[in-house]
Amino acid sequence: MLHHEQVVIHTGERSGLPVMVAIHSTALGPAAGGLRLWHYPDWRDGLADALRLSAAMTAKFAVAGLPGGGGKTVVVLPGRGELDPRRRRDVLRDVADVIASLGGRYATGPDVGTGPDDMALIGETTPYVFCRPARLGGSGDSSPHTARGSLAALRAVGRRLYGTASMKGLRLAVMGLGRVGAGLARLLAAEGAALTVTDIDPAGRGIADELGALWCPPDGILAADVDILVPAALGSVLTKQTVPELRCRAVVGPANNQLASPDVADLLHHRGIVWVPDHVVSAGGVINAVSTELHRVGADRAQARVLAIETTVDELLDTAHRHGRTPARAAEELALRRLRGASAPAGSPAPRGRTWEI
Repeated sequence: MLHHEQVVIHTGERSGLPVMVAIHSTALGPAAGGLRLWHYPDWRDGLADALRLSAAMTAKFAVAGLPGGGGKTVVVLPGRGELDPRRRRDVLRDVADVIASLGGRYATGPDVGTGPDDMALIGETTPYVFCRPARLGGSGDSSPHTARGSLAALRAVGRRLYGTASMKGLRLAVMGLGRVGAGLARLLAAEGAALTVTDIDPAGRGIADELGALWCPPDGILAADVDILVPAALGSVLTKQTVPELRCRAVVGPANNQLASPDVADLLHHRGIVWVPDHVVSAGGVINAVSTELHRVGADRAQARVLAIETTVDELLDTAHRHGRTPARAAEELALRRLRGASAPAGSPAPRGRTWEI
């Protein structure tokens, strides 16, 4: 059953490619979510991604207590090659037209295949965009804020398991050294954490050397004997097969879609391993961007919202412990309570309900 308020599928006038926007919910406020340019076997696979990811964004905003809902834009690219610059501009202008037509119900930002410069081009057509380059007055690269939010989540878990929010002396395994993973590893190293790191790119060894971290082959990191495993790369790393290999007390990281299936959260719980949902841990980047560019709050207030992830995780862990359930279930129930208790914002530019525009 479709639980989305609106799904728009539009063939781009310039590019001829399908532009799909899924708006999951505007109960708490206008929807927001990234623009993904990706190759899919079939356009329906891109639509499925847009539906799934927009629902996850709703949960991310609701748990964070922010006035926004979940949305996602997906453009299914042809073949497997890169778009030439002219075709890419055509795609982005087609996306901008679709977003503008929604009249403020949805704003977009970067995701897989897009970045701040792409948001600047979209911003020439519509103001409903975030993570534009800092030189243009936008919030720029979101990865430092995602890393800080992840550290905030780790502090809450560290306090729960070891009685201190300090990372000093804790053994952490960081899985993935992209912009977020490397930034988070540097924050952890600065606090005195004992790091084991890995990445599928051997160049990550340079970051390991820089931080004095132990390098581990990618296929061995899940079984590392550490206090906390920090997934910061690809999703679906936690499966029915890999959970028995874990030797940590908690899994807390910014990688999206860490569970291969929802029931893996129960397997972790039965093993006594704390898993904080990735949509809670990874929220810092989008919280900062939406706060500064869409909600127009100052940098200090936006940063306070990012650091409040620590309090959010504290409360989720308390609820989970009191009721004998997983933090994932506690987060789901918190999001549902906030959504059910919400009413549509005054002056909402479009009616509630589920509509398809094809």
